[in-house]
Amino acid sequence: MKFITYNVNGIRSVIKKGILDWLKATDADYICLQEIKANADQLDFSLFEALGYQVFWYPAEKKGYSGVAILSKHPVKRVQYGFGIHKYDSEGRLIQIETDDFTLLSVYMPSGTRGGERQNFKEDWLSDFYDYISALKKISPRLIISGDYNICHKAIDIHNPTKNLNSSGFLPQEREWMDKFEGSGFIDAFRFFNKEPHHYTWWSTRSGAREKNLGWRIDYHFISNELQDRLQRCLILNKVPFSDHCPLLLELN
Repeated sequence: MKFITYNVNGIRSVIKKGILDWLKATDADYICLQEIKANADQLDFSLFEALGYQVFWYPAEKKGYSGVAILSKHPVKRVQYGFGIHKYDSEGRLIQIETDDFTLLSVYMPSGTRGGERQNFKEDWLSDFYDYISALKKISPRLIISGDYNICHKAIDIHNPTKNLNSSGFLPQEREWMDKFEGSGFIDAFRFFNKEPHHYTWWSTRSGAREKNLGWRIDYHFISNELQDRLQRCLILNKVPFSDHCPLLLELN
């Protein structure tokens, strides 16, 4: 069973660039999207339905901003939009589906790169999201939490850790939160298979950063420990060109 997470940085833009052909060829069972930046009435869902997907769409209230989605080729028992805190839910940052086998979340965590108020917003989110997942795990122990976390966990996950010590996305308290989150019963699926440096999922669009592989690993598939024996592989698909992020593939048996 194949799962893709992908921050597309505008679904309408990547459709124009040819992502639908790539999705067809990839033939994933579930696709988690972030930064869709489009309301349902701005998109023809039949484009995805023609590929065999049910579409679950959760845009931000602000047009052209944020938003998450899940595409599923399999039956879904329940869908949840947001997690009940309006200041996050209004930005379309979490969508969740429940199947007979697991619960899957597509998550777009806030960025704090503008500093000040938005960094505080991000840290509020981290606290509230942790509490939400801790409660959810008690009733849905088989969790797959996929998306853009906007945090590089370790020095190995960023091209210049020394220079970025004071950068949002690599701050000590953010990295400590990742330690706490992982330690609460989750596996970073990519690092389960690959311990090597220089593997990134986002690159600045400036100064040829992607061509030079000067990136950040901020997109993740985290799975609960209960799914460890089903892990088959997890790959960063860094040649897929549609966005400033690249997709991440997870396979479970």
